[in-house]
Amino acid sequence: ERGMPMNEWERLHRIAKNNKVRYPKGTKVVLELMNGETGMPQGLEGTVQFVDDIGQIHVKWKNGRSLALNTDEDQFHIKERPLKKKGEPSR
Repeated sequence: ERGMPMNEWERLHRIAKNNKVRYPKGTKVVLELMNGETGMPQGLEGTVQFVDDIGQIHVKWKNGRSLALNTDEDQFHIKERPLKKKGEPSR
């Protein structure tokens, strides 16, 4: 029904769908703040590997760690988007 609040699964699914478009594999990101993680300094750079089905952005960081970003809790920005391959539709 219209006007009914979304359940958590629908909310996460919508976030995942948006994040998969916004953060394709190869996107370079820069960390501003990762909640609860020591050893993940501000300014640390990483490369997006994939976005999972609940919208977490899995990143391979330059410090060798692979940790996911949570758009609800962590702060980061895009440094560089991957170049589109020839024939790939624009988003």
